[in-house]
Amino acid sequence: MKFTLSWLKDHLETDATVNEIAEALTDLGLEVEEISDPAARLASFRLARITHAEQHPGADRLRVLRVETDSGEAQIVCGAPNARAGLIGVLARPGDYVPGIDTTLSVGRIRGVESHGMMASERELELSDEHDGIIELPSGQVGQRFIDWLAEHAPDRIDPVIEIKITPNRPDALGVRGIARDLAARGLGTLKPLDPIRVEGQFDCPTEVSIAPEIAASAPFFAGRVVRGVTNGPSPDWLQKRLRAIGLRPINALVDITNYFTHDLNRPLHVFDMAQLDGNLHLRGALAGETLQALDDKTYALPEGAVVITDASRLLSIAGVMGGAETGAQPGTTDVFIEAAYFDPIATATTGRALRINSDARYRFERGIDPEFTLPGLELATRMVLDLCGGEASNVVTAGEVPDHARAYRLDTDRVVSLVGMQIEDTVQRQTLGHLGFRMDGDMAHVPSWRPDIQGEADLIEEIARIASLSRLVGQPLPRPRPGVPQPVLTPLQRREGEARRMAAALGYNECVTYSFVDQDSAALFGGGQDAVRIENPISSEMTHLRPDLLPGLLAAAARNQARGFADLALFECGPVFSGGEPGQQSLRLTGLLVGANAARDPHGSRRAVDIYDAKADAEAILQTIGAPARTQIDRKLDGWWHPGRAGNIQLGPNRLASFGEVHPRILRQMDVKGPAVAFTIHLPNVPLPKTRVTTRPALNASTLQGADRDFAFVVDRGVEASSVVNAAAGADKALIERVQVFDQFTGDKAEAQMGAGKKSVAITVHLQPRDKTLTDAEIEAVAARIIDKVGKATGGVLRK
Repeated sequence: MKFTLSWLKDHLETDATVNEIAEALTDLGLEVEEISDPAARLASFRLARITHAEQHPGADRLRVLRVETDSGEAQIVCGAPNARAGLIGVLARPGDYVPGIDTTLSVGRIRGVESHGMMASERELELSDEHDGIIELPSGQVGQRFIDWLAEHAPDRIDPVIEIKITPNRPDALGVRGIARDLAARGLGTLKPLDPIRVEGQFDCPTEVSIAPEIAASAPFFAGRVVRGVTNGPSPDWLQKRLRAIGLRPINALVDITNYFTHDLNRPLHVFDMAQLDGNLHLRGALAGETLQALDDKTYALPEGAVVITDASRLLSIAGVMGGAETGAQPGTTDVFIEAAYFDPIATATTGRALRINSDARYRFERGIDPEFTLPGLELATRMVLDLCGGEASNVVTAGEVPDHARAYRLDTDRVVSLVGMQIEDTVQRQTLGHLGFRMDGDMAHVPSWRPDIQGEADLIEEIARIASLSRLVGQPLPRPRPGVPQPVLTPLQRREGEARRMAAALGYNECVTYSFVDQDSAALFGGGQDAVRIENPISSEMTHLRPDLLPGLLAAAARNQARGFADLALFECGPVFSGGEPGQQSLRLTGLLVGANAARDPHGSRRAVDIYDAKADAEAILQTIGAPARTQIDRKLDGWWHPGRAGNIQLGPNRLASFGEVHPRILRQMDVKGPAVAFTIHLPNVPLPKTRVTTRPALNASTLQGADRDFAFVVDRGVEASSVVNAAAGADKALIERVQVFDQFTGDKAEAQMGAGKKSVAITVHLQPRDKTLTDAEIEAVAARIIDKVGKATGGVLRK
């Protein structure tokens, strides 16, 4: 939205400067994007008088001038044909920047004669394209600033142009008067009255208007009148200058008037050439296959049902979007029908988007113009047509009714102060709403017709805060709930989440942040996709359900990276997953994903494919970081997306702390990920908190006594897991046995040939660490016997011979 300062002052009585207005507009929510101020470019130029002019000794077309300035006489070489003694012009001195030639002047020599500046032309000062001679002023004092002379004699030539950004909820600011209203409410001036004077009709309107019942909701009100005997020549100079200032091209008086009202009062209008009309005007829905050549000289195939204006034989206009080329006002037009209507914002937006037409009328109608201003706007437009083009007007004809927009909301002045955080007096709050056009009836604020965005009490509070200026808010520290040193702000789970993130990053993983939404097929792969977690208004077809796990997002990220040539990946994400749509059906997890190889290629052959033990080691490292117990169990009751023979759960009794292993090949195929791929998931809330919290690490409990290692090889059934043997051995003596490790496993045909069908051998090392005395052989043998007995009872294994 663009406007000039003088245009704004047509509606606002103010002495504020451009910078003060711009600062206030941005603070009011009408962000200023650009200010084009010609005066800023001309501030250094001053008036000077030529006292003497003579021919240059070395050039036929140059003259040497003696110029009277505010700092004395200066010599200037000039080539302008009108340079003569007695002329008052504009002087650019050495050091001045001349915008028209993009040059900063300095003292120079032209054909051997020294020149101290230049007498400027209009093009050199970017005032016009005139450059046949230097600027010649009819009056002025030597040394007077040129911008001061222009402000007095030609203010429109230095009229600043302000461009602001309008948010979709402020259609009232799409007219200069709406902007002036906001500034008046802020206190930067007084809003001038706008009293539409009714134009008395001189004859009955020969053209009737009607609205088809089926589109009455999309076009509720239509009005117009005929003006005959107009002279449609060029519009006056002041109107053309304003339109050019905001980037519009003047066409003719009638068209320029409609453009002026669109930007001045946010009242789109249209003018039909009566000579091109066939009978009465009718609003109806477009039929399938109908087309119209619009004012932009393009032919549009209209969507069925779009609101159109027709006469007895053809389409004339796309309602609220753009008029037709054949019936527009031309230089020879003498009789016109001026249309003012109110069209439904949704219907207008639907038609405009379908046709991909971006017009000033559509931009305003689809955001919501003032329905009550339809007839007053028509009266004002008629008055301007009569003043600029002559003629006489008919009576007004109408069809339909202005839609009911009346609504009121209660103003709670105490709640305003509480929510805004500023002390705003009750009277000031009411005055603010009054300046914005609200009508106060007790505590009820009746919304003006030009504010469709006001839909509740919260909007009243926002308006008061906006005018009062949130820049006046003073920061206040929150009160402490208790005296002394503040308690920690983060919860234990939040601290644990931060520790887990840092540890994952330290292990070489790159953090991902993916959407909490996935498509239904991906959710179903990981146990989700039910209606309970379906999004009512998804932003795309790929984000229809809440994610049941973090792996879908990580696998999708891995697939995108692989498609771009990144084969080796280490990714992790920490965030919520959802088992349902109710409170309590959300949990926090951290998932890591390894794809490809564990290292880059090197001469030592250290590169290998990632495997289950990489995922297990990283999961255990993170669990240790967040305080999980050292002794846990491995469980094989796996979810369906893990490889059934190459994955496991880290448990603490029935409580699952983590899962790790290879991702099922079926999942990789459907997610388009090339393996191998291993992953782990940490259930952060499931890790028990320590019973006591200390700020230091526990003391090292190292024994000075020599430990003892004993090896055992057990023959067990092929289906017995090695972890069962380890857990059974560790439970034989928890005080003496410090650790148990598997160091060999003998399986296959050879093993079964030696030990029997369906058998295998698992070899373990048990480390015994005494604390109070050195172990004797008898004590070691006793522990060994208990280990053999425990393993035998737990797994059915016997010592291998």
